[in-house]
Amino acid sequence: MAHNPLVSIVVPAHNAEATLARALDCLLDQEIVDWEAIIIDDASTDRTSAIIAGYVERDARFRTLNSCAYSAAGARNSGISTARGHWLMFLDADDWVDASFLAKMLAALKTAPDAVAAYCGSRRVMPDGELTPPSISTEVATQPFETLARRCAIRTHALLVDRETIVELGGFDVSLRTCEDWDLWQRLARLGKNWVMVDKPLAFYRASPNSLSRNSAQMLVDAEIVITRGFSPDPRVKHPASAHANGAIEASGHTASEALAWFALWNAASDCGCGSRSINPQSLRALPAGRKWAREIAKVAFDGLMVGSLSVPAQLAARWDRFGGSFTELIIELGKLWDNPVAGRRVQYHLEQMLLDVDDLAAPRRLARTLGIRVDGRNPASTEIPQGIDQIYAYLMMDGQIAAVVQFGVLGTVTRRHWIELLLNVVPPERLERRSDPDSHFGRLAQLAEEARELVRSSAEPAEPPAAPRRARVRHDKDRTSFWNGYFATEDPWNYGSPYEQEKYQRQLEILPAGPIERALELACAEGHFTRQLAPRVGHLTATDISAIAIERARARCGDQPNIEFGVLDFSADTLPGEMDLIFCSEVLYYLDDLAELRRIAKKFAEALAPGGSFISAHAFVLRDNVERTGFDWNTFGAQAISETLAATEGLVLEQSIQTELYRIDRFRRLSPDDVATEPMIDHVPIRARIEIGVARNIVWGGARALRRDVARSERRQRIPVLMYHSVSDDGPAALARFRLTPAAFASQMAWLRSNGFHAIGSEQLEEFIANRRPFVGRPVLVTFDDGFQNFADHAWPTLRANDLTAEVFLVTDLVGESAQWDAYTGPPTQLMDAGTVRRLSAEGAFFGSHLATHRAIDGLSSSDLAAELLRSRMFIERWTGRPTTAFAAPFSVTDRRLGRLAKECGYRIGFGGRHGSAGLDCDPIDLPRIEIRGDRSLDDFVAIVEAVLEER
Repeated sequence: MAHNPLVSIVVPAHNAEATLARALDCLLDQEIVDWEAIIIDDASTDRTSAIIAGYVERDARFRTLNSCAYSAAGARNSGISTARGHWLMFLDADDWVDASFLAKMLAALKTAPDAVAAYCGSRRVMPDGELTPPSISTEVATQPFETLARRCAIRTHALLVDRETIVELGGFDVSLRTCEDWDLWQRLARLGKNWVMVDKPLAFYRASPNSLSRNSAQMLVDAEIVITRGFSPDPRVKHPASAHANGAIEASGHTASEALAWFALWNAASDCGCGSRSINPQSLRALPAGRKWAREIAKVAFDGLMVGSLSVPAQLAARWDRFGGSFTELIIELGKLWDNPVAGRRVQYHLEQMLLDVDDLAAPRRLARTLGIRVDGRNPASTEIPQGIDQIYAYLMMDGQIAAVVQFGVLGTVTRRHWIELLLNVVPPERLERRSDPDSHFGRLAQLAEEARELVRSSAEPAEPPAAPRRARVRHDKDRTSFWNGYFATEDPWNYGSPYEQEKYQRQLEILPAGPIERALELACAEGHFTRQLAPRVGHLTATDISAIAIERARARCGDQPNIEFGVLDFSADTLPGEMDLIFCSEVLYYLDDLAELRRIAKKFAEALAPGGSFISAHAFVLRDNVERTGFDWNTFGAQAISETLAATEGLVLEQSIQTELYRIDRFRRLSPDDVATEPMIDHVPIRARIEIGVARNIVWGGARALRRDVARSERRQRIPVLMYHSVSDDGPAALARFRLTPAAFASQMAWLRSNGFHAIGSEQLEEFIANRRPFVGRPVLVTFDDGFQNFADHAWPTLRANDLTAEVFLVTDLVGESAQWDAYTGPPTQLMDAGTVRRLSAEGAFFGSHLATHRAIDGLSSSDLAAELLRSRMFIERWTGRPTTAFAAPFSVTDRRLGRLAKECGYRIGFGGRHGSAGLDCDPIDLPRIEIRGDRSLDDFVAIVEAVLEER
């Protein structure tokens, strides 16, 4: 029996003698060897057939077919018909992939057995061999159909797809001269199956002056066909996902006309880049003209210009003369289409800034409105402004290095005096002094900085900072569907599998009414985690959510349960199915606009129930309902208001309630005409599951005496407490008791801050308030820790996070990962955090500053040693955290008159020395006071200290 390979690679080739060998060699280089390559010679008249024959003879994994399709689509379909692999890849004869392509793509698919495709990033290769920056469309992984209905987001060869599915879909549409790959990927996405992203640029696409993608007129004709299909039912797809059966959802993003206009914009810019204008500007009419879209329009145009001019970004500004005139005319016409020339000019400004941001300005760059130049900071000369230029983009150069980048509007000649004044504003004064003498103060400082950089470079510590935390979700206050799609852009946004959520699910199942339940409706089913547990308990379950993204994940999760019907439904706006025996609606009613909307919807719930049917709701207690009890600090109503509203709804009566300290689960019954309401059964139960930090940080235990949002509205102050801690531990030398709090004492202090409306800030925010003399809003507190003990990570940091607070830790960088040798005289020295812990905590939201390098008191250091420690410690912390380090705290709180100026010269803006007291708007940021929080004082002492600062205002 013939072996069926894991991957079949289909390679169409027409007169490809110049590039085919490179494409086939990349297959021989693959780390995975279980593949076959089917090379289709599509009526070539050059040496293509001979080259193919050589590879077939060399390696049995290569096979060849002859075709007269005269199109890539037809040739690929021939290859598909003879392919034997589980997965398909389509590689054009002038492209190639990285040697790790198959290994990484197959590894990604292995982690997602239900996936129908894996895709990766790509880079264009220009004729001169230069590479464009990597690009990848992350939206395809979360919304494949909604993305591909609007644009072609994936290179042909940046994909591995399931062969059987491609065969069922009918392969490539040979009626399309271009966009045929986009059309197929769109059909594939309409199935609603999972796509896996490999966030690496593994595919390389050769840009060529003969490429079909430069035939803008044909591209636009074919794109209109594909986009129209994307927004309509597609009979070629026999079993589409129900959410996609009728095409893309216009309410959740761009319309079909907008999608076509964006595609036309790219082609129009590409035309400009190659010196032609075949696109009618009228095709751009549907582009949005709002300010927020200007940069996005400029980005699309930037990409089109790259392809049209066959240039990488760094080459575009220098080649402006080739395309700048026609592109500027295009933008002027776009402004006329919008009847808004200002909007067009805004796009022009954005585009020109993008061009200059990636240019070295080795020579002056005169664009339409911007002049890009270098200016010698030592000897600036007057700059004459060419006609039409109204802004300058300049590199201010010092000793051959870029000291600053400035961009400003200009009305006429920029004189030497103008440049000098500008330099004084943006370049530190010490940098304006000449450094030709290495023995001068700044010459020696420069040497110390270079030594520090070299030490950091040679360190064994990895340079890459940890991955950044998840971005805050974009909220769409005007569009409820987009709001929820924003939440579900990231899978499992609420950690549904956590012990806390699973315990809550179990209790919701416990409150189900006795007896058989034939028809059940779940509202806001999200990704189907609870749906899967509820389905076996009912006859037929209709599971709904407002987000099509969530519904597709729920459908995939519950695919083996035949009694579930899924659908997209907005329970606020849409009609609910009626005569239900059971309706579930949990953890979502807080998001309604107000109690009036809740009352209206509660009536809908009652009407959708059959007489005797049950309505079950689980929601958390919120401080806004009752500030005196434990609750979540959300700016909305909570379980108490929801339960009271449902109980007041005509026809509903509370039958049973399970209540914990954090949430309640209620079962209401719709009364039958002859029903008599009975006293509800109330069960109070403990929470036994561990509460994840994402939940815990929003809880205020025992109630609050002040809410953050309330004090933010009502309080402004001139001074705030900057709290100084050292160690948080139950054990340690008696001689250091003053500097050590027990974990319990520290937890009590942080809980007091949280329940009294305090929020934590960092030193950079404090410096910004002082610099602008802007009163502090609400009740800010800056929590600082000196030394960087491991017990901060073990005890203090979890407590801070649980109270939605953060802290700034000052590290002794030469001793990171070792122990506090300066305290050895008192007993065994305390362990210090290592660099890995610093990286992890930084990613979780902690801030870090310098406690210098060795923890020696600075009044005993030479100026050279002091500068070296300031520089070295700052650079190491920046390496570990990936963030600028601008704050330091003096070891032992010892300072002298050298420290402030030298610290500034070494890159610091904020300093904490030996001064005691609150920090105010009148303070010097480089010598700020702090309040020591001692371990031998009570909670009452702590409260008195902080309240005294509040009274200062």
